[in-house]
Amino acid sequence: MSGVQTLTVGAGEGDQRLDRWFRRRFPHVPQGRIEKMCRKGEIRVDGGRVKPASRVEEGQQVRIPPLPEPGEAPATPRPAVSEADARMIRAAVIYRDDHILALNKPPGLPVQGGSGQTRHVDGMAEALRFGLDESPRLVHRLDKDTSGVLLMARTRAVAKDLTSAFRSRETRKIYWAAVAGTPSPAMGTIRYGLVKAPGHGAKGEGEKMVCIHPDAVDATPGAKRAVTDYAVLSSLAKRASWCALVPVTGRTHQLRAHMAEVGHPIVGDGKYGGSGQVNEGEGWGAQLGGEVSRKLHLHARALSLTHPVTGRPLTLTAALPEHMRRTWQMFGWSESDVPADPFEAAE
Repeated sequence: MSGVQTLTVGAGEGDQRLDRWFRRRFPHVPQGRIEKMCRKGEIRVDGGRVKPASRVEEGQQVRIPPLPEPGEAPATPRPAVSEADARMIRAAVIYRDDHILALNKPPGLPVQGGSGQTRHVDGMAEALRFGLDESPRLVHRLDKDTSGVLLMARTRAVAKDLTSAFRSRETRKIYWAAVAGTPSPAMGTIRYGLVKAPGHGAKGEGEKMVCIHPDAVDATPGAKRAVTDYAVLSSLAKRASWCALVPVTGRTHQLRAHMAEVGHPIVGDGKYGGSGQVNEGEGWGAQLGGEVSRKLHLHARALSLTHPVTGRPLTLTAALPEHMRRTWQMFGWSESDVPADPFEAAE
């Protein structure tokens, strides 16, 4: 067992998640152990508490608590990607060049591991090397139940550039959603702030975001401002609508919480929209009933960015997942009937 150490994040090691940095330095320490040390405050960066997802920068000082020596405790090797998963994740690739790679992430597949999650995109990255020496890296996230465009960097340098582009909002994401009811006006902006409400249980089960009136954000501890643009693309007798959503800010569950707050939850969203068809006092419920799938109807349709190496504009588009495609067919909604960017068309 080693003693307490203080290590410096070296040149070329910055702008990556703490847990990734830690695993590269101490590959014999399992992810679960890293998460536990963060929760207990045993791992600190520049003296402050951190989460596994916190990003470290060059020159920062990382406190490392006593660790088992290699072989002293059983290491948790990265599980091999099964042939079936390798075929599945490769089939999801919608764009690839020497620098970046994009997937149409299936709904239900987490982007990263977490509590009880052992099968996820990050764990399948080994199958996405396509001849390079290193696996592609995640540069942004999608919720487990959200499908659509997920961008990955094929080198560390490109990952740094893309992460910066997402943080500075130099990328543009357009989501498609089926929502309950029909928002009015047909195009608008939602500005409710968001604050995390603790869940129930030892591991925080049920944790969710709560909307805060814009005027109350500054006075609410932990609240962050959030902005969502929306546009109604088609409606079905005011019972359901096809909406385009643009997250101007990128808060956790932002689109889901915002649409539910204005009385038009995303179809299939039991967490924010309720499990019924009508929520008394809150507008429509998230379940339409009948043959409509109860899965979440939220899809990252398009991602526009400047290519980090060529400097050329690039727009990536992902086809609807099967459960949303069936809903679109049922409602008579056709992709050819709407503009690629309805907000641009309205300007």
